[in-house]
Amino acid sequence: MMQPQIILLKEGTDTSQGKGQIISNVNACQIIADAVRTTLGPRGMDKLIVDDRGKATISNDGATILKLLDVVHPAAKTLVDIAKSQDAEVGDGTTSVTLLAGEFLKQCKPFIEEGVHPNIIIRAFRKATNLAVSKIREISVKVQKDDPKQGRELLLKCASTALSSKLVAMQKDFFASMVVDAVMLLDELLPLNMIGVKKVQGGALEDSLLVAGVAFKKTFSYAGFEMQPKKYTKPRIALLNIELELKAEKENAEVRVDSVEEYQAVVDAEWNILYEKLEKIHKSGAKVVLSKLPIGDVATQYFADRDLFCAGRVPDEDLKRTLKACGGSIQTTVANLTDDVLGTCELFEEQQIGGERFNIFTGCPQAKTCTLILRGGAEQFIEETERSLHDAIMIVRRAIKNDAVVAGGGAIEMELSKYLRDHSRTIAGKEQLLIGAMAKALEVIPRQLCDNAGFDATNILNKLRQKHAQGGTWYGVDITAEDIADNLKACVWEPAIVKINALTAASEAACLILSVDETIKNPKAGEGGPAGRGRGRPM
Repeated sequence: MMQPQIILLKEGTDTSQGKGQIISNVNACQIIADAVRTTLGPRGMDKLIVDDRGKATISNDGATILKLLDVVHPAAKTLVDIAKSQDAEVGDGTTSVTLLAGEFLKQCKPFIEEGVHPNIIIRAFRKATNLAVSKIREISVKVQKDDPKQGRELLLKCASTALSSKLVAMQKDFFASMVVDAVMLLDELLPLNMIGVKKVQGGALEDSLLVAGVAFKKTFSYAGFEMQPKKYTKPRIALLNIELELKAEKENAEVRVDSVEEYQAVVDAEWNILYEKLEKIHKSGAKVVLSKLPIGDVATQYFADRDLFCAGRVPDEDLKRTLKACGGSIQTTVANLTDDVLGTCELFEEQQIGGERFNIFTGCPQAKTCTLILRGGAEQFIEETERSLHDAIMIVRRAIKNDAVVAGGGAIEMELSKYLRDHSRTIAGKEQLLIGAMAKALEVIPRQLCDNAGFDATNILNKLRQKHAQGGTWYGVDITAEDIADNLKACVWEPAIVKINALTAASEAACLILSVDETIKNPKAGEGGPAGRGRGRPM
């Protein structure tokens, strides 16, 4: 008796399972890792990515590249996600985390092919990751924070290590001190949104400056603006969300009048409403008036005659940063502009920076805030500088909160690799091979650093293995001398949290991909079934 065929899934559903499926997922992740492989380290190359609208982005930040690649493979998306999470959590090490995950999978591929059960591999990997993380915590160097000078040195070294692999590596000392100053200006919580970044094309990178306060571009202004004073000391600042101009009637409103006098009364009433508002603002004692909505030509001239400065159409985020920094509150009416709703600062002035004018508030009493004004030639270059500085700012924030550092340049990876390899020899069974495989996978970081710089990777890795076996814990790749060096002495420092995060994220991603043994892909709507005869379609 024949069994009837059972159809469970919709026609056109794609299912694949078993060993072949795991291998296919591993291969997809290899391709993702290869996409960012060459961007690692100070000698890493940049990628030029053009999106569907034709916008070009030049970057060597792993997370940025993977975000811009439109990855459709479901397993490979996991690697994109861990790069994003590393970027959000620590800010740097996005390329490393993708490479490590790709390499972990590459090393366990032969075991899968030989029929080792994925769960055995996952168990071994989790055990090895815990060992590695506890080892990082054990050997990381704690830095004394009591001495502010020493603390600043530590932050500078971490920032310049983060910047050395970016496009702005040539000016890393200049930018590292700028980033450290910027983060030092914030309060204990170190809120990222209190660091504003403004980009002005033109000039050299060294013309970039840090403003200890709020700065934003001069907004659109009417005649009369040039007559306003451009500098005040200790001004009162009114922050408004009010339109200060004559409104045109919306949607063709109709007013029927019988005489010219009545029409004039309507017009006068409009003017009086506006002038009353302006008078109240003037009497409140405010010297700087900022509004989110437009400030018209009449109002601009009125303020200019009375020595007030005004700016309309101020972007929302700039208005909020000014509010946080200078105090006061954003008003939607001019009825009660008392002293407690007005902000203040030490100095307000307008400065010309490149082709743009900036309104700058310094000496803000309330919140600690600062603004980085970046200069440079091409637009893409300034954007990449902003991304690089974002990474450095995140690293400095992490270093302030966690004071443990490790040596970069592949040193910590080589030490962990040696530690895991030694540990694996004390274990019997398959775990020995698997922990050994993870130890081998960790060597991908120093190897890739050598490859990207054009060195002989085999030769340098052999030297590193020898040094680490003799107890040279912090020896890593020295890019400048094409040799190995003690990177802790050479000040190639990274916060330990970056490495811990990268290792755990990479290991979790690898385990996740290994634990998937079947993929069921539903057909997209409208794909299944034969096409019907539409209009104009031949019989």
